[in-house]
Amino acid sequence: HIMATQSLKHSLRLGETKSSRSQNITMSEVSSSAGGEHDTSDNNSAEQAKYRETCDSYVKSGLTGNVTVQFLINRLVGMGCKPPKGFIRCMDCGDKQAGGGFGVVEETVLTGRGGDDSGENNGPATSRLREDVARRSEVAQCHRTDADLREQIDAQRDGKVKLRLLPEIFLCQQHLRDETHAHQAMVHELIHAIDLCRTKMDPLNNCMHMACTEIRAENLSGECAWTKELSAGRIKQFTGHGAECVKRRAALSLQANPNCRDRAKEYVDAAFDR
Repeated sequence: HIMATQSLKHSLRLGETKSSRSQNITMSEVSSSAGGEHDTSDNNSAEQAKYRETCDSYVKSGLTGNVTVQFLINRLVGMGCKPPKGFIRCMDCGDKQAGGGFGVVEETVLTGRGGDDSGENNGPATSRLREDVARRSEVAQCHRTDADLREQIDAQRDGKVKLRLLPEIFLCQQHLRDETHAHQAMVHELIHAIDLCRTKMDPLNNCMHMACTEIRAENLSGECAWTKELSAGRIKQFTGHGAECVKRRAALSLQANPNCRDRAKEYVDAAFDR
């Protein structure tokens, strides 16, 4: 799912020259752990360390043994978008129920747009804005509240900041059910990465863009496999259930974006028919 995590300053290197190394991306080049930010006690730290170790093993097995994950990573490299170091991260996501997410929201203050009547770059309003942006950048966005994201969107709408989605994949280490779940989450988020690489996608601000990439990710990741849906008791009839599952899950993802929440199902239905 497209959601933002802690602010990093790297991005996929668009347009990087293709090379023979496309088929030789190693785990150390792609993955890293960031599991300790949410710890509040020694017991919780020990527990998160176990979750992190398990998550790291899932990432390693995905990168070295899952043919779909390997294909998508090599596809990114072949398109000129070599994943940066730390591209796939295991994180402590706290109570937020998600298997993983994609994207880092980069927030840039627009010079002279802080709200000062004087238009000066360093007036009181601009200073406060810079402080707010700095505060938000210090918090992993998988821990941010809906109000935090709304503040960013409102600031952009008022012309004070510019938001840009940078690529990163994170897995919520304590919410992964098993290796299969982790690999499906990796595939899902890698599809978002490919879409961001191959198009001028802006899923944060364009709800049709977000609907399209979520539909593709849900459909191609295996998360709507009929066996999984059957075990969850969601299948009422086999005919058409795959499309129903994809639409349901895509709409849930869009509801996490305040820009798309009120018309999530409408955006998904419109994008699905394209």
